[in-house]
Amino acid sequence: MRKRTIGTDPRTRREVSVLSLGAMLFGTLTDEATSFAVLDRYVEAGGTFIDTSNNYAYWQDDSQGGASEEVLGRWRASRGITDEVVIATKLGARPKAPGTGFIENGEGLSAEVIRASSEASRKRLGVERLDLLYAHVEDTKVSPAETVHAFGELVDEGTVGLLGVSNHWSWRVERARNIAAQAGLPGYEVLQYGHTYLRRRGDLPGLTCADGDQAAVQGDLITYLKESPELTLVAYSPLLGGGYVREDKPLGPSFDHAGTPTRLAALDEVARQTGATRNQVVLAWLLGGELPAIPLVGASSVAQLDESLAALDLELTAEQRALLDQAR
Repeated sequence: MRKRTIGTDPRTRREVSVLSLGAMLFGTLTDEATSFAVLDRYVEAGGTFIDTSNNYAYWQDDSQGGASEEVLGRWRASRGITDEVVIATKLGARPKAPGTGFIENGEGLSAEVIRASSEASRKRLGVERLDLLYAHVEDTKVSPAETVHAFGELVDEGTVGLLGVSNHWSWRVERARNIAAQAGLPGYEVLQYGHTYLRRRGDLPGLTCADGDQAAVQGDLITYLKESPELTLVAYSPLLGGGYVREDKPLGPSFDHAGTPTRLAALDEVARQTGATRNQVVLAWLLGGELPAIPLVGASSVAQLDESLAALDLELTAEQRALLDQAR
């Protein structure tokens, strides 16, 4: 599998596979035996970039989360996996109590939480250092300076490598990066957002903000990333949870606009030309675009993963990419 480098500091940057595997439902909706089989297949195919979070998947078992990290920890131990596989995790959206959610009762991004939650994640994963740690969701109750300094301390201590951020307004990302730069601290280098071929509406309220959806990739974030080549975009939910190929998985209001049918028609035409599935064309588009992203795919079976892996061999022609890009 092709690789790319994330991060800029020689002490913390890592080479990872261009396709990342999401472990969100491992240990809850996806049982441990199936999770291990998917993980084994991913590594066998050359995959080296796995994504989880300290709150996955609390909504499945009425907990605070942690099952996904625990499964990954047991898998690492049983397979003798060390630093050849990069595991990214997140903090900030873990509910403070079982039976609650992160929106009304999330742990947030205070210095105290960042230290305690990162230590708990290291224990569950069975690692001495977290390869990549994300600020999962915005915390407007804590100053960005407190969050930046708390993350920086962990990097300086060697218990965290790279820093990332997800589901934040781009101006908050830039503000945090400026604070880090002025203080001589490491800043966010990996940005994880919901991104796919279909354009997601950003004007609808997000989970934590009535003004819009922070998780959606819009023009401001795209231009920010294009002008900041040192940053990496990781695209979660690129296949919309089966929405491209399953009638029982409606796309939802975020994609209810005039551009969606046009882009689906272009997607179907390229799929017809290449003999690939819609999912595979979407992944190929993300991998080879002007702003190359690392697609983060989930899989509840080895067969689902194999479909995504096959997209790595799909090379879109310039004409096919133009057809996709110009659809509005």
